[in-house]
Amino acid sequence: MKLTIDHADLAAAVGYAARTLPSRPPAPVLAGLLLDATGGERLCVRAFDYEVSADTAASAAVTKPGRALVPGRLLADITATLRGDVHLDLDDTRLTLRAGSARFTLPLLPLEEYPTLPEPGTTTGTLSAPAFAEAVAQVACAVSREEALPVLTGVSLRHDHEAGTLTLSATDRYRYAVRTLPWKNAALPDTSAVIPGRALLDAAKAAADDATVDLALPAGSGLFALRGEQHTTTIRALDGELPKYAALFPTEFAHTATVEIAALKSAVQRVALVSPKKDGPVRLTFTHDGTLVLESGSGDDAQALDAVDTALNGDGLTIAFNPTFLLDGLNALTDESMTFGFTSPTKPAVLRGHSSDAQALRYLLMPIRQTD
Repeated sequence: MKLTIDHADLAAAVGYAARTLPSRPPAPVLAGLLLDATGGERLCVRAFDYEVSADTAASAAVTKPGRALVPGRLLADITATLRGDVHLDLDDTRLTLRAGSARFTLPLLPLEEYPTLPEPGTTTGTLSAPAFAEAVAQVACAVSREEALPVLTGVSLRHDHEAGTLTLSATDRYRYAVRTLPWKNAALPDTSAVIPGRALLDAAKAAADDATVDLALPAGSGLFALRGEQHTTTIRALDGELPKYAALFPTEFAHTATVEIAALKSAVQRVALVSPKKDGPVRLTFTHDGTLVLESGSGDDAQALDAVDTALNGDGLTIAFNPTFLLDGLNALTDESMTFGFTSPTKPAVLRGHSSDAQALRYLLMPIRQTD
């Protein structure tokens, strides 16, 4: 293999594929990136760890076709520092990279031991890439970080053919985030799959600058695929389904309160500083005089109090939340103001953008019970 490629194109392609490299590869060859210059005037860069694959390409002047498997993270570190044209030259045992006065020689991994990348399924439908990336990021805040229940570490993608929608949802049992996107041209009956949250978030972010993305939804625990303009990622879906959320979200509220998001975020961050535990509760008291009082700490411990303006409908109430979970929901909302919906201080609250529609993010948050 012998070729010349622009440093920025090489770094982008290597960086895209390297993000899927496992931190603890199940086999040494899975720590490698496959460089393939056998398909014309381009260099393909691929990665695979049996669960997630990444496949991307960049234009290159290829004078001698070939393939090589090289240490992936080292290659990513090197390509991020190069400038100008990069020359790649492969011999029997080494790959040499030259750019200006810099020269690197990398060992090869056994190409014959590298697994074949999975073939993505038939495209289900096409979405706006920025909209899909935003939706994934919004619901991913509720993905569980505990491995005891693997299905809770995923994001559910549910296609409703009759409604023409794709609904994304995630939960860790303490909160539930739901976001719906219009998807009228999807050629698939109703189906759903749970995709590992971290891998889906990475793939959606990497394709966010494209105009559109093609999705291939599996039926159950199959293979999910996301195709951008130059990239393709496949992810093995998780077994199982998330708990049904429809019955969890109240449709009527005894109290609603509207608050400016930036002011509330700042106040939560301030009062949470005195909590002796990272997840110590922040108490929110909504009053009829247009004030939301936030408090944290108690007894002989440090205490904090702050207040922001609010507009309350219904009786006043006091409710407490895990501040990290509350901030996650506030950060996921994209409006300037948000609305709390309450049924009682001991039941889950619903957070959503004040001017949002029915398909926008809904964030269900369990309160923390307070003892006298």
